[in-house]
Order: sequence, then C-alpha cells, then structure tokens
Amino acid sequence: MADIQLAKSPSSPLSSGVAFQQCINPLCRATLDIGQVRTACDRCGDLLDIQYDWSQIEVPNRMSDFEQMWTKRYEPLRFSGVWRFHELIQFAPADKVVTVGEGQTLLQQANEVAKFVGQNEGNLYLQYEGMNPSGSFKDNGMCAAFTHAHMTGAKRAACASTGNTSASLAMYSSVTRLMKAIIFIGSGKISYGKLSQALEYGALTIQLAGDFDDAMIRVKEVSQSLGIYLVNSINPFRIEGQKSVMFRVLEALRWEVPDWIVVPGGNLGNSSAFGKAFQELKLLGLIDRIPRLAVINAAGADTLHQLYERRGLRWQDGQPNNTLISDYYAELDHRKAKADTIASAIEINRPVNLKKCLRALDACDGVVRKVTDQEILDAKAQVGAGGIGCEPASAASVAGAKLLRAEGVIAPSDRVVCILTGHQLKDPTATVAYHTTDQEQFNNVLGSRGVSRASFANRAVAVPNDLDAIMRAIQLYS
Repeated sequence: MADIQLAKSPSSPLSSGVAFQQCINPLCRATLDIGQVRTACDRCGDLLDIQYDWSQIEVPNRMSDFEQMWTKRYEPLRFSGVWRFHELIQFAPADKVVTVGEGQTLLQQANEVAKFVGQNEGNLYLQYEGMNPSGSFKDNGMCAAFTHAHMTGAKRAACASTGNTSASLAMYSSVTRLMKAIIFIGSGKISYGKLSQALEYGALTIQLAGDFDDAMIRVKEVSQSLGIYLVNSINPFRIEGQKSVMFRVLEALRWEVPDWIVVPGGNLGNSSAFGKAFQELKLLGLIDRIPRLAVINAAGADTLHQLYERRGLRWQDGQPNNTLISDYYAELDHRKAKADTIASAIEINRPVNLKKCLRALDACDGVVRKVTDQEILDAKAQVGAGGIGCEPASAASVAGAKLLRAEGVIAPSDRVVCILTGHQLKDPTATVAYHTTDQEQFNNVLGSRGVSRASFANRAVAVPNDLDAIMRAIQLYS
C-alpha cells in the first residue's frame, strides 16, 4: 500500500509547523519548508508532496461535519468549493488564501448515460467540473498554487498548457492582479476556445514550435532561470487543491464512498490528487474504505496504459522500475512519436505526475485503459444529449467506463462516478464537426483522427425558406 502517513513538520514560519513538503521517494524522504518554491526534491530529483502534521490540525470527526460550512457562505473561504474543506488542505492560513469562488460544481445522476455505459439506473454519476469559473477542473488546483505563489511573494507565474491550465492561470492573474501570467503553448495544439481565454485575460502567451511535452521542458528551464513561479501540476500545491473534487463528490453522495472513480489521464494530476485525498481521509478515519480508480488514456496519448497495463510498471512501495519509463521514452524519441488525439487536454506523452499516479493506482486498486477518438466522441455526444456539454477529454471517462463495463471489470450494480473535466465550449470545433452535415468539415476535423462516423449526431435539418416546408420538417422530426 502506498504511504501517506502521519508525520511531523519541520520548523516553518509560513505554516506554523502544520504543513511541509516531502519527497515521495521512501529512500529519500527529504523535507522542505512550506515557504520554499520547488517542483522536485533537491536531493534525489523526485516529486514532492504536501504533508501535514495532523496532530496539530483540528479535523472534523465526520465528513458530514463539513456541511456546516455551507452556513458560512458569506465568508470567501467557505464560499469556495475548494477552501470550504480548508481543514483538509491547510497549508495556508485563511488570510492568505486566494479564491474567486471556484468549486461550485455539480454531481449529476445520469440515467441515460448509464444506459449507454451499461450501468443499472441510478448507478452512474457525472462530476461536472466545467462549472468552474474558467470552465475546467484546473481552477481547483490553480487557486491552491496561486495561494502558495502569493504566500512566497511571487510576481510572475508560468505554465505549459494544452489550454485549460493557461485559461485558469490567466484568469486568476487577471482577477486578482497579484502577478503576471506567462503561458507556453505548442504550435497548433490548443483549441480556440481555450486560447481565447488566455489572450482575453491578458496573459503573455508564447507559442513555440513543438507539442505540450516540448513546452513543458522549456517552461521548467525558463522558470528556474528567471525565478518565475511554475504552476503546472508538477507543483505539489496544485495537487492539494485538486483533492477537493473528491470531497465534493462525497458530499453530493451524502458522504457514501462510491465503488469507482473514472478519470481522464493526461498529466495525471487529477488521478494523483484523488488517490492522495482518499488515502488521507482513510488515515484520518473519515471514510472506511477507498474506491477503485480507473484512469483512461486517449489511444493517441497512451503512455500510462503502455507502461502500466502492457509493461507492468507499478508503484512498488515507492520504487517503480525507472528503466521501464526511460526505455519507453527513448522509444518515443526514436520513433519521433508525438501525442495525437482529438482530446487535446490529455494530448500528453510524458505525464509529469506519473509516479504519483502509480501511487494512487496502488492505493485504489486501480486499472488503466485507453479509448479511441471515435469512442470518446460517441461518449461525448451521449453526455451532451443529457444536457451537460463537455470537452472531448472529459468524455474519455465515460468511454472508459463503457469499456470497463463491457470487460466485466465494472459491475452493473457498481456506483460509478465519471469526472467531466471541462466545459463543452472549451472545444466547440470538435462538437460542431461531429454533428455537421458538411462531410468535408467532418473529414478535415475528425477524419484524420480515425473518426469514421457520428453514431449519435444531431444534425441540422435543411429546409427552404417556406412556412409549409418548415412546419412539415417540425412534424416529421419532432
């Protein structure tokens, strides 16, 4: 079992000894003060966690005790769907927290989608993170990273992005005026819906020749050289904010733990955060069991699936086989392979949180699957028909649940929560192309990605400008 544990903090003037940073490598376990800005361990280079001395934190005896925070929604801290659970994310004092009211999201029981997946009625839920202020789940983590940046006096913050991270960073920078946003994007690898947000919100946007993985390498180099605060999910504070998605899922389910959490796998920040959330809740005695976790890759960006399901990479008590990882990345380089999927938000070949995700899969008895762009878009259409539009990457969770149900891994009686990470309007081009009557548009946008059909298209009905023809069409199709 992975190792989230009770621990005591080193001296920390910013956190009063409550929180600290710690290397995830059990052979290292180096600790850093909460006020230091790092994305990796100085000693061994591994990822960092935010850990807590829980003996110094007054945590509610029951998860249901958090319901009283709703009575304090006039306070910015408790209005936020992230900071409402401040006792479980307590690296920052209340007067330093940055919030724009993120986390006001919805868990929808989706019976029509359940039929599509193969679940019993009442057993499939969609956690819709598209209701966040910037339109995606990124705001959950960004408010936490932005809070830490503010605590440390940062004046500039940067990220590499396929779109949603850049939109979130740009929004927090614009609304708070606390620091300047600098965004690195790859050529042609960002939807206009997301790029428009970064530009509109005033971020310095740098588009370089390459993909997300190339942009990630450069933003790390630039941030280190110029002392710019890096807010990608390699930042451990991002993961802390993203834990709140699971707190809200439990809240909506009246504090009952579901059987499955199904989440798209891109940079693997969400899966890492969810695993950490459930481990901590179990450690604190606030839940009695941990749900299973399914991480779903797009077939065109399936690094985790290749390593975990095909090559047997595992957490191994914090000592995963690094040779498996380096050999696979060397193969990608040799083939000059680039991630390629309509689900641009998870179009990533080198996920920075790979090891933390392995830990989450270990703790949650997890599985990894991959789904095609065809399966993603068909699932997306089914989600949209239920009244909640999502971007393509979000629908990977539903397509993955359908696949796992077909394999018999998920039982029809299991209670399943699929995470919808972003709003439909993040990538309207894919939606319109799927439903279009224009075959050329369909082929240009989707055909090159192996999408050959629109099984659930809701196409416009073309009629002449004639009242009788319009009425006949309505009677025929309604």
